[in-house]
Amino acid sequence: MVSYDELRLLNKIESPADLKGLSREELYELADEMRRYMVSTVAKNGGHLSSNLGIVELTIALHLCFDFSKDRLVLDVGHQCYPHKMLTGRAKQFETLRLKDGISGFPKTTESIYDAFNVGHSSTAASAALGILRAMRLEGNTTDRVVAVVGDGALTGGLAYEALDDAGEKELPFIVILNDNKMSISGNVGGVSSHLSKLRTSKGYKRFKRRFSGHLKKIPLVGKGISNSLERLKNRIKYFVLPNVLFEELGYTYAGPFDGHNIEELVTILEHAKKNVTDKPMLIHVMTDKGRGYAPAQEDPERFHGIGSFDEATGKSKSGLNNSKIFAGALCRLAEENEKIVAITAAMPTGTGLSAFRDRFPNRFFDVGIAEQHAVTMAAGMASMGVRPVFAVYSTFLQR
Repeated sequence: MVSYDELRLLNKIESPADLKGLSREELYELADEMRRYMVSTVAKNGGHLSSNLGIVELTIALHLCFDFSKDRLVLDVGHQCYPHKMLTGRAKQFETLRLKDGISGFPKTTESIYDAFNVGHSSTAASAALGILRAMRLEGNTTDRVVAVVGDGALTGGLAYEALDDAGEKELPFIVILNDNKMSISGNVGGVSSHLSKLRTSKGYKRFKRRFSGHLKKIPLVGKGISNSLERLKNRIKYFVLPNVLFEELGYTYAGPFDGHNIEELVTILEHAKKNVTDKPMLIHVMTDKGRGYAPAQEDPERFHGIGSFDEATGKSKSGLNNSKIFAGALCRLAEENEKIVAITAAMPTGTGLSAFRDRFPNRFFDVGIAEQHAVTMAAGMASMGVRPVFAVYSTFLQR
């Protein structure tokens, strides 16, 4: 068990301003202390672990560059707020996480001036942050900044795109950080995106492209046509593999991807955004490792996304049966008897217990992503055809 008093650096951080007095080496040492403290506390109290372990350096960099007592930080879902709470005067209280009369596991405006918005749902950060920014401008505040941190998983929800599309058409200094931990939309394109972004911006590539196109156009009769065809093909491929194209089409300046665990690199791009984002929104793509620093969470980040108490040394859960496991077992037994039964989840197969159903009946399991509205209506369509859909969802997610 790690106690607050034994953390050499963290117990000196009373506000984000104290970060500026730390050296480069001390900032990374602080990140390590925060992770150890986080693992120890969540092992005892339960909570969201893997996402918080992945966002430590990004949170440090954000607080180094912005003053969120005036600027505003909106975290999507909010369950990755643990490092933010530690750096904003609540490190000592962190041991009371999720306990009666303790601190909340989510941002809470009544808990701290650094918590800009009460959140608990996915895909809402961009909308809330845009609303805050517009309210600031209505009040004549043109100096303070608003930053939305959106996870790649949140981009499976349509609400996120509605907000991004709205902001992209306006001349607003809106800063969006895409925290891409490769757990959802970008697992198979992050590395390709990084490589191709570097390739197509390199001097050598541009020189080759210019010369090759020039030689093609010199071929009598067909050269220009071949060159144009290759250009169209290149553009089609680009739209399939490069995420920056989507954001640029929405009206954003795209930057990235950046190493989400390199504090110096993060500070450089955040300072650039702070100074230069004035009349066009910017999206900063950051790659992070979910579960970083704790081997069991790195090996199984889904299980440690939201977890009850567990053994810190082994990562094994202390509890046995729970409601989700009992529900899943009953549903699997019913599905054995009735082939019309199908199961639907909105990106929560483990939390709802449906991963067991998925493993046994893969063709009768549907994960629609963070799209509860779609899941309900799709289930109705299935039912109209005689199928027996079971949509397992946390009740709070039906408030949308």
